[in-house]
Amino acid sequence: MFTLDQIDEIHDTHGKATTLPAYLNALREIGVQESVSFVTDGHTEHRGADGYVVSTPPAHEKFAIAEVSDRAMLAEALEEKDYVKMSKALADSGIEKWIFDTRALTIAYLDRAGNSLLEEDVSGRQPG
Repeated sequence: MFTLDQIDEIHDTHGKATTLPAYLNALREIGVQESVSFVTDGHTEHRGADGYVVSTPPAHEKFAIAEVSDRAMLAEALEEKDYVKMSKALADSGIEKWIFDTRALTIAYLDRAGNSLLEEDVSGRQPG
């Protein structure tokens, strides 16, 4: 199964918005089926077959997730280039987590109730 070191190496190589398809494909190649990032503290659970999970440590201070989600605020949050600022803005917009699906090449942003507020197909993204 995959390791956190493998995931870190892939992130260092392909962890940019312009290389998302390559990032997700590389994760899929090592057995990651989905990566679930939790906005509250920035930790991510990389999930594989048969319930296998590798988790990262928290990436930032804890943020409270807004009770009510706001799609307009979500769109603004996604424009932020700084990861911690983006995470805070996502929390303020009511996003609890986002999920990278390595098979479908999608990113879904979910609120506290598990509702998807936005799902993006990243398979056609071009570098640049």
